[in-house]
Amino acid sequence: MWSRGSSGSSSWSRPVLVMTAYMALGMVALAWGNLRGHPNVWHLGGQEPVLSMTFAGILGGLAAGLLLVFASRMALYRFEWARSLHRDLRHMLFPLTDPEIVVLAAASSVGEEMFFRGALLPVVGLLASSAIFALLHIGPKARHLPWTLSSFGAGLLFGAMFLWTGDLTGPVIAHFLINFLNLRHVAAVELR
Repeated sequence: MWSRGSSGSSSWSRPVLVMTAYMALGMVALAWGNLRGHPNVWHLGGQEPVLSMTFAGILGGLAAGLLLVFASRMALYRFEWARSLHRDLRHMLFPLTDPEIVVLAAASSVGEEMFFRGALLPVVGLLASSAIFALLHIGPKARHLPWTLSSFGAGLLFGAMFLWTGDLTGPVIAHFLINFLNLRHVAAVELR
């Protein structure tokens, strides 16, 4: 999947592809926001938020991200669907290097939050934007439906945080932590 050179070293072709895809998603969000008269999708309604709310969003994003990572670890050791998802993701995505994990986590968190929360949520609302976000997280098998449902819950949490603070910083931090720490765990732990 990630292109490997003859020496076994990683090629950046796949990370560049991922970054390009998520940058395109971010550009679609910006274009859509511009068409709606709100070109700055990072801030709700295109207005600059209060600094204290941005700081609250940062703290909330850290707390929410770590809480959801903890919940995913608990699910991994309690439910077969989570172990199956772990094995399937490991088979599909790895090997990944730490820099590749950072690129994937950063690009997906910024691109998805700009689109689903920054551009889509103000138009269709919290429930619909979270449902559409969950559809992006449909697993390859029916047994992964709990992952889709947990993505819906995460979308609700990220959207509520965006509505509360008026800023995408908190949701992006939470999303990044979840993706980064879970991808690192998938890379480090091979389940039987």
